[in-house]
Amino acid sequence: MIQTRWAKVQAVREFGPGLQELEVQLERPVEPARQPPLQQNGAQPAAVMPTAKALHFVDFLGPVHAGEQVLLNTTAVQLNLGTGGYHFVIWRAEAGEQERVDPGHIMKLRYTPWQFPVLAVEEPDSPYHREMAAADSLAGRPVVALSLHSQLAPAVLACRQAAGERPIRLAYVMTDGAALPMSFSQQVQQLRKLGLLDVTVTVGHAFGGDIEAVGIHSGLLAAAIVGRADIILAGMGPGIVGTDTRWGTTALEQAFLLDAADALGGRPVAVVRLSGADPRPRHRGASHHTLTVLGRAVHARCEVALPQLDDAPLQSQILEQVTEAGIPSRHHLVWLPVLSAILDEAERIGLGLQSMGRTARTDPLPFLAAAAAGQWAAQLGTGER
Repeated sequence: MIQTRWAKVQAVREFGPGLQELEVQLERPVEPARQPPLQQNGAQPAAVMPTAKALHFVDFLGPVHAGEQVLLNTTAVQLNLGTGGYHFVIWRAEAGEQERVDPGHIMKLRYTPWQFPVLAVEEPDSPYHREMAAADSLAGRPVVALSLHSQLAPAVLACRQAAGERPIRLAYVMTDGAALPMSFSQQVQQLRKLGLLDVTVTVGHAFGGDIEAVGIHSGLLAAAIVGRADIILAGMGPGIVGTDTRWGTTALEQAFLLDAADALGGRPVAVVRLSGADPRPRHRGASHHTLTVLGRAVHARCEVALPQLDDAPLQSQILEQVTEAGIPSRHHLVWLPVLSAILDEAERIGLGLQSMGRTARTDPLPFLAAAAAGQWAAQLGTGER
């Protein structure tokens, strides 16, 4: 069962397109259901106090105003899950009956109380139906398959820098492997505001992109044909699911993305998940998720770009890990001199980089790895390998 609490809205701010951030006064506290492991600083998370924050999706129930009573889903906070400490509005006391029905016949969140229709790019009522019915190839476009949402920004920035003065269009295809609403990603909001990302596509049960698509294959095609993208970046939104097991993680969708790109005649480019500071041994150096995807799960031969490091022991460790997983024999492995200037540029333009709670200053390796993939994709896309 879900846990719910009634609360009174104290203040309303805009969080993103169609998304409000609320300050609320809970009727009673939400206590953690279990004690989680110690945080890195050795402290236990404090219990959530009656004053809390919540997110509200305006398209579901209309805009919320200060002074309203709202019913919140507080389950994730109770379980100490990574929602940023946010509750979610599931009802407004003043909402009453809702009459508006949006166009389209493809339901997102199907067979749940929150199911709603979208006009998918493939369906007959779509102005792009004829083009999508004929679509069958990515015509060699690079597809950068992400393992984490935090890899998106450095990959996009590296694409832009590697392309130089050449105009390129970049599309992001967001899957339903993590957060479902596109508006929940502040990273996407930043990239769009800075003019670094041209078009977004949401597939499966993810929603809120410029283009809605039924599945990954048609989403990639829509990015290329409707979105006119030269390079496509694809992966889940914020909030990867993991279980401390090899196969119980949504990170493995990266293999499906790479195979889909290959099946459609694209150039699959894998972002390797690296870290020099993760406290978990399975994610230090090359993450076991990457080794599983590229060593066992994916069928296509992929482009695998890695950053050349000044830290020789760490680079040797990574080489040993990928070699033991059989990656050099299954894929095209390339080492690139990715300059840390990319990280400096991200800081200069206010593009916040953070992965697993660590910034580019505390652990630059995850972002350099993503930048390597973005740089290589741009070189593939412009023929300058």
